[in-house]
Amino acid sequence: MRATFGLSRLLRTQLRHMCQKSRAQSVAVLGVPFSKGQKRRGVEHGPKVIRDTGLIDRLSGLDYFVHDLGDLNFHHFEKDEPYMGVRFPRTVGAANQMLSGAVSSAVGDGHTLVVLGGDHSMGIGSVGGHALQCPDLCLIWVDAHADINTPGTSPTGNLHGQPVSFMLKELQDKTQGIPGFSWFKPFLSSRDLVYIGLRDVDYGEHQILKNLGIQYFTMRDVDRLGIQRVMEVTFDHLLARKQRPIHLSFDIDAFDPSLAPATGTPVNGGLTYREGIYITEEIHNTGLLSVMDLVEVNPTLGASRRAVESTAALAVDVIASSLGQTREGSHMPIEIPSTKVDTEQLCL
Repeated sequence: MRATFGLSRLLRTQLRHMCQKSRAQSVAVLGVPFSKGQKRRGVEHGPKVIRDTGLIDRLSGLDYFVHDLGDLNFHHFEKDEPYMGVRFPRTVGAANQMLSGAVSSAVGDGHTLVVLGGDHSMGIGSVGGHALQCPDLCLIWVDAHADINTPGTSPTGNLHGQPVSFMLKELQDKTQGIPGFSWFKPFLSSRDLVYIGLRDVDYGEHQILKNLGIQYFTMRDVDRLGIQRVMEVTFDHLLARKQRPIHLSFDIDAFDPSLAPATGTPVNGGLTYREGIYITEEIHNTGLLSVMDLVEVNPTLGASRRAVESTAALAVDVIASSLGQTREGSHMPIEIPSTKVDTEQLCL
């Protein structure tokens, strides 16, 4: 096992140096102001508040050409009755179909893509559209929740708690026939997925994780192993066989609510700032990040303006560190004025 870790670390170091020489210069930002995957209104304002907190300027400051693709426009089907307990299936399905096309187009144009949510039901279209261009992708899902309920196991019927089940080939018999999703086919194998930060997993989800042998790290695992080891195991699991594009889907509720209070389903005991940023720094260092989602910022749920601002600022930090912002300080050369120093005085 130690030899495997060493090989993986060597490959990542080589990739990091290659990436620094041929770093993708183009980043696109796409807003997904969508809220029908869950019950709380306000999450559709997430893209705006993240942009307003300085996202575009921050990315431009990292020497990227930034293309703001604006927001997708969605409509709600008037007759959208629940099916198998699933709420708004046609609306969520149509929205994800539109998103899938937009993501596929942006990736096909050569952009590294940042997708701003919106609720996490949009993961279906975001990862699905990415897979149209990069069928061998792997998925890192950073979240307090597994979001792998099926229509048959979901206690709420909310599709923001089910997107991963729609993606997995092993669960395709559990999601067939849902209105609005006739366009969609599962594309991901369970071995191509890793969860980080779990701490609120439903019984049915736990059974799925165990039965499919999915690699996941709860917050207890993060405490026990440390975030560095978690990332080593993650990359060995996903990249040891071959280097391939990474899709990062990051729910802001992965962080502890003390850091990200303006979100719909907060759970105590989440990631610290340092742990969350370490995750994204390490993903950037692989040179393989192709698309990332940042979801579930809900500015209407903050108890104060400061709570909203801190949550949005954290979202910007996560995105920026995924794209190369470091905690090592400025690397720009500084001209130091010449001064004569009395060396004898220094030696006294």
